[in-house]
Amino acid sequence: MTVALTQSDFRAHIKKYLDQVNDDDETVYVARSNSRSVAVISQEKMYWMEKAIQAKEDSLDYAVARDQLIRRNVLPDDPIVESNDDYWEKFK
Repeated sequence: MTVALTQSDFRAHIKKYLDQVNDDDETVYVARSNSRSVAVISQEKMYWMEKAIQAKEDSLDYAVARDQLIRRNVLPDDPIVESNDDYWEKFK
């Protein structure tokens, strides 16, 4: 679930919202007057997003990063894949 709020509300309750980002893996969107809005996400979520972007799509690094992003509800869950030798062979 995401949280959208004003800059003044974020400032007034910053600890609460930062705890939600870290403890509940929430994404907090902050609307700013006369400026573009910002999103606050956890460092861990950002790490996995960067790993997924930097990795080659058929690599083990990409598969692990994608799995982490699915767990954090950033990406939709994939259908179950048969885990057999052919599946794991493509990551070598």
